[in-house]
Formats: sequence, structure tokens, C-alpha cells
Amino acid sequence: MSETTTVRRVRHVARTGDADRKNAAAALQRALDRRDNGGATGHVTG
Repeated sequence: MSETTTVRRVRHVARTGDADRKNAAAALQRALDRRDNGGATGHVTG
């Protein structure tokens, strides 16, 4: 790329509902819980 080339960044804003956001946050938290300490259910693999 030359120095005069400008990079245009397009921000894709998805208008997700509040429920979708909460579901995604809950799924992420469950994944983190499983990774960290076996999760809320106490299920341990390995």
C-alpha cells in the first residue's frame, strides 16, 4: 500500500435485541465457568 492510501473501516452495527445480548453474555459466562473451575454444575472432564 502506498502512503497516500486511506483505509476505510466500516463498522457493522448489528441491532441485536436485548435478549440476544443477554443470551450471548450467559453463554460466554458458562464457557468461562467451565474453563475456570468445572462450571456451576461441577462437571469436570478429564
